[in-house]
Amino acid sequence: MSFVTIGTNMHLAAVLVFALIAFWIVARGRQATHALPLAVACGLTAVWALLAMATPQALAAQIAEAVRNAGWLGFLYALWRQGSGAARTGGVVALYLVMFALTGVSIGVALLMQLPSRYAALHDAVAMTLDTLRITGAIGGLVLVHNLYLAAQVEARSAIRLPMAGLAALWLFDLNLYTMAYLGRGWTDELFALRGAVALASAPAFALAARRSQNWSLRLSRTMTFQSLGLVACGLYIVVVLLMTSALDMLGGEAAQMAQIVIVFAASLAALVLLPSPRFRAWFRVKIAKHLFRHRYDYRAEWLRFTETLGRPGEDEAPLGARVVKAVGDIVEAPGGLLFVPEAGGTIAVQAEWHSLCEAVPGVLLMNEATRMWFADLGRVIELDRLRDGSDRSAEQDARHIPQWMVSEPRAWVLVPLVHFGKLAGLVLLERPAIDRALDWEDFDLLKVVGRQAASYLAEARGQEALSDVARFDEFNRRFAFIMHDIKNLVSQLSLLTRNAERHADNPEFRSDMIATLKSSTGRMNDLLARLSQHNKGKGELPRAIAAGMVCEGVAEAQRGQHPVVTQGDMRLIIRADGQRLEQALSHFVQNAVDTSPPAEPVTILIARDDNEARITVSDKGAGMQAAFIREQLFKPFVSTKPGGFGIGAFEAQALVQAMGGRVEVASRPGYGTSMTIVLPLARENDLPLANASLAA
Repeated sequence: MSFVTIGTNMHLAAVLVFALIAFWIVARGRQATHALPLAVACGLTAVWALLAMATPQALAAQIAEAVRNAGWLGFLYALWRQGSGAARTGGVVALYLVMFALTGVSIGVALLMQLPSRYAALHDAVAMTLDTLRITGAIGGLVLVHNLYLAAQVEARSAIRLPMAGLAALWLFDLNLYTMAYLGRGWTDELFALRGAVALASAPAFALAARRSQNWSLRLSRTMTFQSLGLVACGLYIVVVLLMTSALDMLGGEAAQMAQIVIVFAASLAALVLLPSPRFRAWFRVKIAKHLFRHRYDYRAEWLRFTETLGRPGEDEAPLGARVVKAVGDIVEAPGGLLFVPEAGGTIAVQAEWHSLCEAVPGVLLMNEATRMWFADLGRVIELDRLRDGSDRSAEQDARHIPQWMVSEPRAWVLVPLVHFGKLAGLVLLERPAIDRALDWEDFDLLKVVGRQAASYLAEARGQEALSDVARFDEFNRRFAFIMHDIKNLVSQLSLLTRNAERHADNPEFRSDMIATLKSSTGRMNDLLARLSQHNKGKGELPRAIAAGMVCEGVAEAQRGQHPVVTQGDMRLIIRADGQRLEQALSHFVQNAVDTSPPAEPVTILIARDDNEARITVSDKGAGMQAAFIREQLFKPFVSTKPGGFGIGAFEAQALVQAMGGRVEVASRPGYGTSMTIVLPLARENDLPLANASLAA
């Protein structure tokens, strides 16, 4: 069996199937808007298959094919009309009018194919033009199918998936068919047979789709409209260039060849100049939004872009002020702007700029309270052109609150107040865009809303700065409270030294001990001043291997001048800690023990190992503490049982131990004394050589 016979049978089967589908849809009397266009398109497809079955490249078959495509375009348009959404009117009509126009032009070009044979050169040019139009029509149909499917709501996609797949198969095969025909000047019997098979295979998709009764709800987005119009414009660009070059090719001669070169060069140059031009793109978007949509803005897209610009700062991002100007300016496609922020003393200063429009803007502007309240109460967006031309009588009152330099600067375009809870948080001055236009009610409403949202971001940022300042003051106060506690201990130590000096000043050993104590106290005072400095973050050193006995003995030696302190246990035990922090925490516990112990009762520092931990216990025979006090108040700041105590020592000591990865345990009974235990991890094996070296030294 030849491919011609196979192709004829496939086309005949397609005739029967599409005719039955059309008859069945009409007989069922479907009420859906898309039912009748679907029946008409199926019927036209059956007529085309019947005419193409005998003579596929005859004039009647070519006209029937164009009418078939028009029928399927009508079906797609009916789906659009059935869908919901305010943006479906002008943009959709423009897209489909272009496609219907291409279909009509292809019929006219097909009629030119019937010219007498003596116009052989013209016949070839017309054939190439017809193939080009068919290629463009197939591409346009595929674009519309793709956009229609993406525009459908999720629940409707399952209903339109089959007819969209069927149309995609028909037009995709036509695209390949006519591309090969354009390149090879004709098509073969094999392609003819395969075309009938594709048409027959797509028929069940339309039959199954006709059975479904879902509401095919669709919506059209602006982005897809811009993309579709761009693709259609590219297709028209190609068609026009090919038609012009084909027409010149029919004329022949050197002049025609030179004209072809000029046309191709001019078209390429125009595309290279217009397409990258920001001004052209802005003009294109303005015209599309003005003539094809009921509303100027796609509010969902604008809000997502606005939030993305403000809400996701990165290391390489601009500061918040610049992002505020950019986010507001992107709404109206302003190329730059300034952010003015009110300051104390009735002034308003430039805080940030984005592609600044005015190099000579005064750094600080005066703003009286009346002007500030006027902006905050009205929250009105000011279009400066109305102040310049006097077209608005209400602008005369506005002019009293607008600086004269701003009105005199021609690039200054719009002033957007940023109002947060009735207070003026800032003003955004935007530069005039590439395509100048007058603002309408939609611009004013949207700019007013985004101005309030931007004001909330600025207010939040200022709140964070205020909290940061409070945190720094809190850190300073906390550090100062710790230092006051340490100073109190030093004062107690120096007071005892002063009293003993009156009785033992002639004793050489006492004088030597006194000098050592004074040096130690002076060093500790210098350390306290360093800790109070704003450059000291209080991080200390990283924990390292140290000998617990050396730290404990040093603390005990510093206290023995005023009270007996005994060290016991494994003095060579190696722990992992920060020596300075450990000494400071241990000094707090020892000092508290000395303050509460009877004069004859020594304070004991015991070093012991417990599994993988070291325990340093400071014990005294003082008054002891109640369990409720230990549980609820001991480690809280500014709570103390001692007369004149600050209540900081235990709190700071616990914080220091926890910073080294340890913990503090307390054991106390009223009348029996107290034991404060610092639990720290033992040193790792690879740290031991360094610690042993320090012990040997």
